[in-house]
Amino acid sequence: MDNNDRLTRLRYALNIKDNDMVEIFRLGGATVTKKQVRAMTKRDEEGVYEKELADETFERFLNGMITSQRGVQEGAPEPKFELHHGNANNLLLKKVKIALSLTGDDMLEILDSVEARISKSELGAVLRKEGHRNYKECGDRYVRNFLKGLALRYRG
Repeated sequence: MDNNDRLTRLRYALNIKDNDMVEIFRLGGATVTKKQVRAMTKRDEEGVYEKELADETFERFLNGMITSQRGVQEGAPEPKFELHHGNANNLLLKKVKIALSLTGDDMLEILDSVEARISKSELGAVLRKEGHRNYKECGDRYVRNFLKGLALRYRG
């Protein structure tokens, strides 16, 4: 699964419109247009996305999502996010968890709703910082199931 797939599935799960996507990218420090957003989420006949989404741009989108969902504190400077360039699946889970204020139990419920079984300790390992001795890379299957569960929760 590539960044375009992750973005498209996340957009669908949370029902994010084009204008909102542009704003989320802006909040994350990336400048994109509605046309570019459509190109990042639209496939051609061969199943190839029109515009490839780079790791840094995807992470900026996730950072912008945190800001858009949680807001900026009044009087505080605009948040500065450090780019990690780690495993995109792990970053997606961590940052969506933060943006939507999900607990570990909420995430387990979301995964359970699509019959994806994961233990609390496995989830904790996936959410740890890269380099931690208990860190575990997250596979595409968990992210696909998590985003499918999010769609069930937020779209009905």
